[in-house]
Amino acid sequence: MTITTLRIAGAVLFFLFIILSGFWLAKSGKPFNSGILTLHKLISIGAVVFLAITIYQMSKASGLSTVDIVAVVVTGVLFLITIITGGLVSALKTTPPAILRTHQITPWLTTLSTAVTLILLRIGK
Repeated sequence: MTITTLRIAGAVLFFLFIILSGFWLAKSGKPFNSGILTLHKLISIGAVVFLAITIYQMSKASGLSTVDIVAVVVTGVLFLITIITGGLVSALKTTPPAILRTHQITPWLTTLSTAVTLILLRIGK
């Protein structure tokens, strides 16, 4: 197994744990259990750091094309939207439906965008 394959497997595991802990958190209901919320946030922060390091290391190996840069930026923006909406869901007593729906959709878009970004970087090797 190559290091790139291990990095992609690591990203898959991070997303799996983020989504599972998010479902667990949603099932616990508001007010959110602080332990589950903290776990969800720590896994998410770990994923962002892991992916930033992975993307940086993969880009050093082959450089970034314009398409790669666009994919990285789109993924970063989706991560940011997911984190902001997640913060609002956890902080607001009553979450507006648009924010809740956005937070239910953007993790899946972020996962898809991350997969595309990693595939593009892998192909560019």
